[in-house]
Amino acid sequence: MSHWAELDDNKIVKRVLVGDNNDPAGDEGLKWLQDNLGGNWVKTSYNQNIRKNFAGIGYYYDETFDAFIPPKCHFEAILDEITCLWNCTNADHNVELS
Repeated sequence: MSHWAELDDNKIVKRVLVGDNNDPAGDEGLKWLQDNLGGNWVKTSYNQNIRKNFAGIGYYYDETFDAFIPPKCHFEAILDEITCLWNCTNADHNVELS
């Protein structure tokens, strides 16, 4: 199976759907998604071997990093450009919940 994220005009993920790796067109279902549902689709992966993070609703697709970036948790968070995840500089926000 392949997974595809549909982006809105602001490159925010609207939904994630599954494509067929055995698709006769050889594009893992991308053409079917485009022809039948329209929209702008970008491949994502549970294994995180492409685009750094598995896309989720509300994530932003950044073309510069070729990565899905989760929504920013709060204004103090800083983007780690290697993982494309947010790090918090405020120690009060890094407390583990028990």
